[in-house]
Amino acid sequence: MQIKLNNQIKILAEQSTVQQLLDDVMFENQKGIAVAVNRDVIQKDNWKNHFLNQNDEVLIIKATQGG
Repeated sequence: MQIKLNNQIKILAEQSTVQQLLDDVMFENQKGIAVAVNRDVIQKDNWKNHFLNQNDEVLIIKATQGG
């Protein structure tokens, strides 16, 4: 299936969850991450249960320190 991840096309296996996507594209440290699917924020507790669909638009934001 095809989704858009941070404005880039990404191909995923069918029945992929938000958590599976994060595991695929990020390092193990997933602290400070916010995920939105089609402009709806997905709570971290729901990452394992939220299934992605064809043509979903996913935005991943990572907080960084700085001044």
